[in-house]
Amino acid sequence: MRGSSNDADLFDPKTEMDSNFSRHGSSSSSSEGDFGFAFNDSNFSDRLLRIEIMGGASSDSTSDVGEGGCTSIADWARHRKRRREDNNKKDNVTVSDIVACPEEQIITDNNQPDLDDNLDEEGEAMVEEEETLSGDDDASSEPNWGMDQSTVVNVKELHISSPILAAKSPFFYKLFSNGMRESEQRHVTLRISAQEEGALMELLNFVYSNSLTVTTAPALLDVLMAADKFEVASCMRYCSRLLRNMPMTPDSALLYLDLPSSVLMAEAVQPLTDAAKQFLASRFKDITKFQEEVMALPLAGIEAILSSDDLQIASEDAVYDFVLKWARGQYSSLEDRREILGSRLALYIRFPYMTCRKLKKVLTCSDFDHEVASKQVLEALFFKAEAPHRQRILAAEGSDSTNRRFIERAYKYRPVKVVEFELPRPQCVVYLDLKREECTGLFPSGRVYSQAFHLGGQGFFLSAHCNMDQQSSFHCFGLFLGMQEKGAVSFGVDYEFAAREKPSQDYACKYKGNYTFTGGKAVGYRNLFGIPWTSFIAEDSQYFIDGILHLRAELTIKRTDLH
Repeated sequence: MRGSSNDADLFDPKTEMDSNFSRHGSSSSSSEGDFGFAFNDSNFSDRLLRIEIMGGASSDSTSDVGEGGCTSIADWARHRKRRREDNNKKDNVTVSDIVACPEEQIITDNNQPDLDDNLDEEGEAMVEEEETLSGDDDASSEPNWGMDQSTVVNVKELHISSPILAAKSPFFYKLFSNGMRESEQRHVTLRISAQEEGALMELLNFVYSNSLTVTTAPALLDVLMAADKFEVASCMRYCSRLLRNMPMTPDSALLYLDLPSSVLMAEAVQPLTDAAKQFLASRFKDITKFQEEVMALPLAGIEAILSSDDLQIASEDAVYDFVLKWARGQYSSLEDRREILGSRLALYIRFPYMTCRKLKKVLTCSDFDHEVASKQVLEALFFKAEAPHRQRILAAEGSDSTNRRFIERAYKYRPVKVVEFELPRPQCVVYLDLKREECTGLFPSGRVYSQAFHLGGQGFFLSAHCNMDQQSSFHCFGLFLGMQEKGAVSFGVDYEFAAREKPSQDYACKYKGNYTFTGGKAVGYRNLFGIPWTSFIAEDSQYFIDGILHLRAELTIKRTDLH
């Protein structure tokens, strides 16, 4: 009697396997059962698997797994690239050529291939529906593939247990339970390329024993590819975990990010790709230090680096300049450059933290599609216009997403918010927020600079210091205002420093002054709050509100003298 749909789910191997994986994670578990004793043993098997190894892919039939195969990540990558190129050359061959040279197929004796079932070069295995051969019933049991049988360079036969394979692999489950005649046959034939032989044997052994004998990264990658092809998710998790625990290099990290999309989409391999992205982001955190090496990275590597919040760079303006330089170096065609910038790299530029002066340049940059540039700049300006608490909400909403454009990086030059006035005199109000941990990191003699802001055509900046109070000889917090050098110009500026303080949380003036600036000069107050550093940074400090120090500087030009 046919069971209900709920009953049927109990016997769905995918459901069972998924629950096992959620319990055991990426590693195999003894609770899954070790059936290594039954591997290739006729006493515990109900079928015979015939593995036909096809030649022609290389000068020898040595497998990539084990001795004689790829010995390094670079070798593995070059080998995979050659195989992809070789297969790409076959794109224009006739259907009969494809039938004659399949990379991988599942067949049963006395079957002929169904042309509609042939798949792409990655060769997901194929089940052939059995047809009655015309002619004598005693015809040869050799499959008629319309090909020279000499292309089969080696044959292996293994005794297999269909329940064991079906429990670990939805592919084999479907093969053995599809209701066709081949699901009732004792003999099943699998055709693979010579390069896949070692990986397949390791995979079959894993299905029984939950372990592998190979230990090198190239060999594990081959097994990972085979596990993806035959849908053995537990083996994918196992390979991913072993690879993740190996020392990573830029070459291996880039290779993990360049695995076929079918592998990247698999949940089992996600921790490996995440680790690769983290490695690249950490290694090239200071892109100015490794500029030549970073400029040579492929797109996947650049995306991994730009996605990091910990990028050590002067400002988001510098990120934009770097992306533009990389794209121009990698894509000579303007059309290609616009496509890659608009669809991929623009997602990693945090336009809301760029200066308004740079955003104006984005609108006139020919490398960006005008519609893309307008959308990004408009969104950035709306964000800048939001109240601080709304900005924090937007940043929090994007903290778990892949698009982190509203999250501020740890810039060398801290972003500021500027309000400018032209009348009655040129004036600007500048807001600088510093996190408690940023201030803590200044002790005992550090300093942090703001991004540049402009008044009267000249560039200015704020700098926060931890320094010694000259009179009392203790550390304290200081704030300074400097002018960037640009020509022989002097500015007479009235300035005022203020900070929010508890309990009112309003800005309170801390220091007023005036100064005639010339290029490269700075002025300020060494002890802005008139207290020791320990009191300023203490947990009960009245100057940190929800962990943020809010500073404000007002600048007004008194006169401009040209010399």
